[in-house]
Amino acid sequence: MANIKTKVLTDEEFCLIIKTISIGLTTEDGKQIKPNNRIATALTLQANLGLRIGDIVNLRLSDIIRSGNRYELNIQEQKTGKIRDFTVPAEIYTYLQTYALENSIKPNQRLFSITVRQIQKHLKSVTEYLGLEKISTHSFRKYFAISIYNDNNYNVELVRQLLQHSTVAVTQHYLSVQPREVEQALQRHIKLPS
Repeated sequence: MANIKTKVLTDEEFCLIIKTISIGLTTEDGKQIKPNNRIATALTLQANLGLRIGDIVNLRLSDIIRSGNRYELNIQEQKTGKIRDFTVPAEIYTYLQTYALENSIKPNQRLFSITVRQIQKHLKSVTEYLGLEKISTHSFRKYFAISIYNDNNYNVELVRQLLQHSTVAVTQHYLSVQPREVEQALQRHIKLPS
């Protein structure tokens, strides 16, 4: 997918993909793709924390530390080398604890004993089955970014901080959206003949 722009997921696509991965499927040619809770959980985590999939597959429950009355992610990003120490909502931490308990994963073990390539391959099979195009693991990080942007009054700086981009310009390009002020100015400027 090097030259193909990765699509941002809609809420409906996110839910459909995760559900399909969780229950499995049989293709038209009879090929069975088994349910895979590990991949569904990894992608759900990516959509909720905005981490790159490479950081997700290396994540351990012990990378989330309690800091006062909240949980905090304490990792070094694989791609950038930056420390990522953002809050992890309690619901997400509980979700991961449950996943770890159900799968007998100890706190210092990787939560997802799977490679990025295996996740990408599985996701490709599912999205092809569903007829969805231009979706990759990166679509889940973009889904996080767009959701944060839309739900927080088009705050590009907030998204920049959460994605740990170096500049707002990088984030704007990443989101493929214009700042709210530009959108509002264009909307106010409409001059149509009567």
